[in-house]
Parts: sequence; C-alpha cells; structure tokens
Amino acid sequence: MAPVEKMTIALTPEMAGFIRNAVEAGDYASTSDAIREAVREWQERRDLLGYTIEELRDLVNDGLASGPSAHESMADVKAEARRRLQATVEKTR
Repeated sequence: MAPVEKMTIALTPEMAGFIRNAVEAGDYASTSDAIREAVREWQERRDLLGYTIEELRDLVNDGLASGPSAHESMADVKAEARRRLQATVEKTR
C-alpha cells in the first residue's frame, strides 16, 4: 500500500452511522477503507465532470442571470435539443 497520511475528520452522526453500518455489513474492512473509497469516488466524479467548483458556480450564476427559459416544458427543451443535434449531424455529412 502507498504511504498514507493520518487525518482526523468530523462527520455528522448520520454519516458516521452510515459508514459504521457499511463496515458491519462487510462492505468494507474498516472505516478507513470506506472513507478512502468515498474520496476516490468523489475524485473520479469531479475528474469526469472536468469542472472546478468555481467553474460550476459560474455556470450556475450564468444560468440564473439568463432569466426564465423560452421553453414552456421539458418536452419543448428536449425537442429543441433534438433539433440542434439533427442540425449538427447534417452539417457533418
């Protein structure tokens, strides 16, 4: 195993109970294993998105500043997305 750094963390009682239950159920050998797995998944999810927290905040703020959608329903949004996809496909032909 690679060198490790020992840390102390504070969790809510619900989070701590969730981890203890996972260990007791045999999902993990120890609470440390469970926390390491959680951090690995968190890191993978952040890497997959490819955005920093600041970039995500900026995107949210841009969306809020843009005002209400011109589309009245999710069906309208999906129809517009399909239309744009089709236009892109046709351009690449």
